[in-house]
Amino acid sequence: MRDFDYTNRWQKLLTPDIVNLLTQIHEFKVEQTLFVEAKADTLTQLMEISKIQSTEASNKIEGIFTSDERLKKIVRDKTMPKNRNEQEIAGYRDVLATIHESHDYIPPRPSIILQMHRDLYKFSGLSFGGRYKSSDNVIAEEDESGNKFVRFQPISAWETPEAIAQICKLYEQALDTGKADPLLIIPMFILDFLCIHPFNDGNGRISRLLTLLLLYRSGYIVGKYISIEKLIEQSKETYYEALQLSSVDWHKGINDYAPFVEYMLGVIVNAYREFSSRVKLLNTSGLSKPDRVREIIKGTLGKITKTEILQKCPDISQVTVQRALNDLLKKGEIIKLSGGRYTSYVWNGEKD
Repeated sequence: MRDFDYTNRWQKLLTPDIVNLLTQIHEFKVEQTLFVEAKADTLTQLMEISKIQSTEASNKIEGIFTSDERLKKIVRDKTMPKNRNEQEIAGYRDVLATIHESHDYIPPRPSIILQMHRDLYKFSGLSFGGRYKSSDNVIAEEDESGNKFVRFQPISAWETPEAIAQICKLYEQALDTGKADPLLIIPMFILDFLCIHPFNDGNGRISRLLTLLLLYRSGYIVGKYISIEKLIEQSKETYYEALQLSSVDWHKGINDYAPFVEYMLGVIVNAYREFSSRVKLLNTSGLSKPDRVREIIKGTLGKITKTEILQKCPDISQVTVQRALNDLLKKGEIIKLSGGRYTSYVWNGEKD
């Protein structure tokens, strides 16, 4: 089994690009603290939206779907799951909720990871929930022609328990030194977890839940309000590319963590930017709700849908948004781009 080293290898990651991303996140974290302390009630609405988006996106990456209406009911615990997909969605919802509410009391240990995996499958009753893989597995891909090929060979089943124990122990040791930035160690840990691939199924979803857990425990709680899973789902080709680049020579212990670390830091920066933007919209003083809808569209580069407007301003009702859109259309300030359920709007620059 390969050796793991978080205490020393993080220093090789301090490239100009990564340092720049770290600096941005540290600055955003200060702003985040001020927002959370001053606007806790307002942020509850953002948290509800994030829970729905996170549950949808993380499962969507794995090909697990249900309708929008059913998804919202499941996340809000207003219905029971009807099929295998919905059972796994409900499981993700519950693990996510536990992390949101109790992250300070959930250390990254093998027993915790097994419990998370158990709860992910608790509604489906599958026997492998909460158990490491029982046989060797592979990470496979399928090309455009439908041909499958092995992208990565994880470690064997018998080595898995010890490997997970090692990365958990070394992760905490690296942080205990006080020298390493958690923002570097977290994606290194997640990369190793994915390369170990400890479960028969659910590795990707557990890795994203672990990402949130470790970020929250280090004080980076933006994922409560802006869905990090959705940002990953929206850039999943880049995600898989970074994962592949960082897994080259992983078994030899000489892989380059930088591509995956840089990708994950970029996702976190984007989450903070979106968080800052949404909070400012929620708290724009002196503007009526219709005027806020107007400013959202005017400030958007390109098109925006009604759903996206509602997500940016969850305190504005759908009726009010639609009324504002109709009024802006009559005045000629916006242009409607028809597309059925994906109808969108753009600002009419000729009116400026």
